[in-house]
Amino acid sequence: MKEPLPSSAPPTPTTFPTMKALYFRDTGSLANLRVEKIEVPRIDDHGDEALVRVRAAAINPSDPKSVLGKISETKPPRVPGRDFAGIVVEGPATWKGKEVFGTGGNLGFGRNGSHAEFMSVPVEALVEKPKHLSFEQAAALGLGYLTAWSAIVTAGRVSPDDIVLVLGATGAVGSAAIKIAKHVGAERVIGVLRHEADHSRTAGIPSDNWVVLEKEPLLKGLFKVTQGKGADLILDVVGGPSFESVNECLAHRGRHVVVASIEPRVSFNLIDFYHREGRLIGVDTLKLSFAESAGVLREIVPLVNAGVLTPPQLDTITIEQGPRAYQSILDGRAGRKQVIRF
Repeated sequence: MKEPLPSSAPPTPTTFPTMKALYFRDTGSLANLRVEKIEVPRIDDHGDEALVRVRAAAINPSDPKSVLGKISETKPPRVPGRDFAGIVVEGPATWKGKEVFGTGGNLGFGRNGSHAEFMSVPVEALVEKPKHLSFEQAAALGLGYLTAWSAIVTAGRVSPDDIVLVLGATGAVGSAAIKIAKHVGAERVIGVLRHEADHSRTAGIPSDNWVVLEKEPLLKGLFKVTQGKGADLILDVVGGPSFESVNECLAHRGRHVVVASIEPRVSFNLIDFYHREGRLIGVDTLKLSFAESAGVLREIVPLVNAGVLTPPQLDTITIEQGPRAYQSILDGRAGRKQVIRF
């Protein structure tokens, strides 16, 4: 695959069509992210790639982090974006004209991503879009459900006997994890909110109980609803300073799955941890290939079609509003999933 050149590049004998894209040439500042005209990607003739007309693309927290240079896999210049939904316009005949969605691989990091009017992806990354969803809803499914499934099903091995504790419960990953855990039939699913006002964002999230950190410490609130047992499985999307208090919530032989951390280093009581025979598990979806990511999405599609799993709440924006949305996501002000509509 040839990466497109910015439109400011020296003219060539052949003129290729251009498209709008979010584009950055250097990392280190969100000011480097701009809307530019670049060449539409060209796919090879081997039949293993497809050109997708992007109709919608979600913005994830890893996208602004990539622009800032906080993700080692990022290789600028680059079009960012991991989640997409659109229509295949070039590629194998079996895929041409189909409505698709997807995420994963090195999309937006090692190869140009979805925050553009067109994108090229390996055919193995394509998953047929659930017919009843809009392109915006399908784009909002990708990384949230990929991360949640990888964390609590693949790594955490959630079971019907589990008490599950989910931090960041109103976010895309947390809300997806709660829905998945409820579908599996977990004994009890408990979501964590920072503030009492966050209850306004819990519509459609089927948590059995909510612990509000503004009202009481996490461990106290959890023990109150579990009669002192704690959690068999914890999904931690925060890490950092809260890591030890979260880890203390583990029941005997509980699993603490971490998918993010606001700080690289943490501390906790190791003696208490091994006496409880706890498990600490890291999950990084950047390590999943396109085929592995598509495999997870195919697992959730029947549940989406059945109405068991639903897209997160979202706001649609234009590509010109993209840089501002990146900043609001980085600052934690976005609230709902931000989806670029093309």
